[in-house]
Amino acid sequence: MVLTRELHEHLRWRNAHTRHPHVLAAQRRERARIDSECHRRWGQPGQRAAA
Repeated sequence: MVLTRELHEHLRWRNAHTRHPHVLAAQRRERARIDSECHRRWGQPGQRAAA
């Protein structure tokens, strides 16, 4: 009962505080750009520690 009430409260809050679809799309694009940068680095040799 308490869990259901808290879930409904959270859903009401989330629905009242929605983000603009353009903002969400921009965030997805930025995450994809960061992910692609990380994948490109995997094939490069790591930097050596200073002696």
